[in-house]
Amino acid sequence: MTDAVALVVAAGRGSRMGGGPPKQYRSLGGQPLLRHALARFAGHPRISGVRAVIHADDRAAYADAAAGLALDEPVPGGATRQESVLRGLESLSGRAPRYVLIHDGARPFVDGATIDRVLDALEEVPGAIAALPVTDTLKRGDDGAAIVATLDRSGLWRAQTPQGFHYTEILAAHRRFAGSELTDDATVAERGGLAVRLVAGSPDNVKITTPEDLARGERWLAGAGGETRVGQGFDVHRFCPGDHVMLGGVRIAHDRGLAGHSDADAGLHAMTDALLGALGAGDIGTHFPPSDPRWRGADSAAFLRHAGALLAAREGRIVNLDLTLICETPKIGPHRAAMAARIAEILDIDAARVAVKATTTEGLGFTGRGEGIAAQAVATLRLPEGAA
Repeated sequence: MTDAVALVVAAGRGSRMGGGPPKQYRSLGGQPLLRHALARFAGHPRISGVRAVIHADDRAAYADAAAGLALDEPVPGGATRQESVLRGLESLSGRAPRYVLIHDGARPFVDGATIDRVLDALEEVPGAIAALPVTDTLKRGDDGAAIVATLDRSGLWRAQTPQGFHYTEILAAHRRFAGSELTDDATVAERGGLAVRLVAGSPDNVKITTPEDLARGERWLAGAGGETRVGQGFDVHRFCPGDHVMLGGVRIAHDRGLAGHSDADAGLHAMTDALLGALGAGDIGTHFPPSDPRWRGADSAAFLRHAGALLAAREGRIVNLDLTLICETPKIGPHRAAMAARIAEILDIDAARVAVKATTTEGLGFTGRGEGIAAQAVATLRLPEGAA
């Protein structure tokens, strides 16, 4: 785990959302909008802590939104976003993490890959932000909305969050420019002379500002406007001398091992093939040939993570994963929850979307004779309409 704290800023009132509760506590997919962002960081393996900055009047609403999540105590924000961020940074002074990632609580769909890209960049530079290149033609209009100029879009990016920094340096910059009402933390860093790198954000990492944005978020979660793909995978590995097996990403003590070029995790191999099949992207042997020495003894999590990256590149999402392990031994039941959690961690999805089951063949066939383990998996995906 990296020494990195996520500071989720959620102290605003969301006036453009109209009447009702602040937008960060409105329902999105049956949960408070803010909870989605908090959960993404709380479940990320490289984030060591998550602290929210909230409005002083929202403690009860926040408690409901954060229930069951492993989070630090929230701190009250200020009159402006910049003041709220400074208060959040000051609250971490006793801990002084190496890195801090500052994220808008109104961006519920931040993904683990974006978080990783920001953290990776911070190994080399003092600041990094998620952003997307501007692809639309830009026009400048006058007060009557008539076009007066076409702007050069080359080199222009749309800033997102998280925006990550070396903690001590961004704290110093925020203290120095307190009260300046700068638009984002990267601007504060730039004013303070910090080098800030742009890393790839995600089109899904949208900010919920208006009721229309909220409605689009609901449709995204429901999978409206897309197409459903289903893939299946099957894998077998025979037993060999050893003291453990890898199944579903979990090491299980056993009186034998499993033979294979990689770590022989039949569960992750079947799951990888199910994802690749739904994408029409070949099979695991196409992407990771057993003849390639790079994959000798490899952690099969790398294979599954690769399939997940291919899905993300096509702006798809996982609806459900269903894995069945077929063996007489070892007993799978005590490890099912850990397997589901590990698969969810690898793919950066909710563990509720992963099912792990086990069965035997009642003594029949090679699994019944205790010669090996088989696994079959089904993946249900949602991709944008007309995806290739």
